[in-house]
Amino acid sequence: MVRLKFETLRWTRGRLRLIDQRKLPQQFVYLDCDDHKKVAYAIKNLVVRGAPAIGVAAGYGMALAAREYRDLKRESFFKKMKTASETLASTRPTAVNLFWALNRQDKLMEGNLDKTPSEIFKLLLKEALQIHEEDRQMCQAIGEHGSKLVPQKATILTHCNAGALATGGIGTALGVIYTAVSKGKKIKVFADETRPVLQGARLTAWELRKQGIDTTLICDNMAGSLLAAGEIALVIVGADRIAKNLDFANKIGTYPLAVLAKEHKAPFYVAAPSSTFDKSIPNGSKIVIEQREESEVLQSGKGKINIRGLKVYNPAFDVTPASLVSAVITEKGIIRGKRK
Repeated sequence: MVRLKFETLRWTRGRLRLIDQRKLPQQFVYLDCDDHKKVAYAIKNLVVRGAPAIGVAAGYGMALAAREYRDLKRESFFKKMKTASETLASTRPTAVNLFWALNRQDKLMEGNLDKTPSEIFKLLLKEALQIHEEDRQMCQAIGEHGSKLVPQKATILTHCNAGALATGGIGTALGVIYTAVSKGKKIKVFADETRPVLQGARLTAWELRKQGIDTTLICDNMAGSLLAAGEIALVIVGADRIAKNLDFANKIGTYPLAVLAKEHKAPFYVAAPSSTFDKSIPNGSKIVIEQREESEVLQSGKGKINIRGLKVYNPAFDVTPASLVSAVITEKGIIRGKRK
């Protein structure tokens, strides 16, 4: 059993407590959310991020909304709850876990229209806690299945953050690494910095070192040279949405990494819970890609790139085709990919 040295999100004293990931690694501080609008703010502004963690947070957000409105008459209550669900849904368009969790809470309300608002609050909170616990269990199972793919001695490359900071448990991609280490395997990790928000440099590197993992940070454009030199045994990443044909969206920069891995014959694995699968879309071309603010790209260290008339393109994710995937690791087992 992998034991973490921190907890990314938890329900405590009637509020949702989140590690403020915008402040890591310089500061380890929490943001407390006691209403659904604060949860929506936290999701949109990357206080909490990672598809599974976003879904868990949204589940709690609906419970908080029900508590806010439980003194209203039934008709007004349900109208307010519909608006709350829409507010949370509008925060991040790509991570399917967000909509998966909200759909669970919406269906729960639809099935209990005869209940009082106070009763529905209790049901929604119970469901949010269940979503959180399910994610913990899924992460553990992903780690167990995925660790079987890791050699006894392995140097692993990962991109962005798919660890405990991105989930309600030990993580997906990093959960595989943690589990492999717990089984006595000798693991070294290279972590891409993951521009422009530096989730790899700020979060993955911090988290891995917090857990005592041998970690080396690299710039994104250094990964190819490591793969070409035969230094990488495998690449493992998370996912924010997986289409029916196994095309998937993950943090921008994942697609070229998958191309490089195939070129240099390194296995390329995706680790994600079943809640990340979107069987309503046939392939990756249907995945909506979030476009983020110019400021993320224009900020460089302590300075700012200030060139008049300069345009910025800042998609948060890219889509990797299934033809580049060696396997997808889920809590239910390993799905062999389409890479030849």
